[in-house]
Amino acid sequence: MRTVVGLGNVGPEYAATRHNVGFWVVERLLARTRWRRNVQPWGEVYRSPSGLLLCPSTYMNRSGDAVREISAQFSLLPAEVLVVYDDADLPIGSLRLRSRGGPGTHQGMRSVLSALGTDDVPRLRVGIGRPAEGSGWVDHVLSSPSPVEADALARAVDFAGELAWVFLCSGLSAALDRFSRESGKTDRII
Repeated sequence: MRTVVGLGNVGPEYAATRHNVGFWVVERLLARTRWRRNVQPWGEVYRSPSGLLLCPSTYMNRSGDAVREISAQFSLLPAEVLVVYDDADLPIGSLRLRSRGGPGTHQGMRSVLSALGTDDVPRLRVGIGRPAEGSGWVDHVLSSPSPVEADALARAVDFAGELAWVFLCSGLSAALDRFSRESGKTDRII
């Protein structure tokens, strides 16, 4: 069984922030079919014949705790878990889909990799761009995007949702193939 984990922070004060892009992708997946919701102390789990979705409730920097729990509960291998998250090192609206790698500067992904004990975890990064000159990183990721940025992020999140759906239904190779075919058609997705 494959799982998509959207990283974000719980609570209405964070819902519209750049740091919650992973949750936005899970919302796109929830609209695709019927899911059975199960609230755990460490996150919201959604289950359907297509697979599992997880929105951790542990806050970003402890996301690995929730991923470890769902992996243990459903006997998931790291390769069966696609982690979707924001990346300030990518231009706004761009995507990167990889089968493995380090966490970069993302503390949530660092927590996931540490909890699973491997870098061999598929990930889908959604670009949120760097902070404006003179702005801090924390303020940037925990703020809402401008209207222009919001439009680019919505298109990227829609495509990320499609890729995550392909991952759930057909696996990582199929998602990578779809990403490769589609990414050459537009300059907003790399």
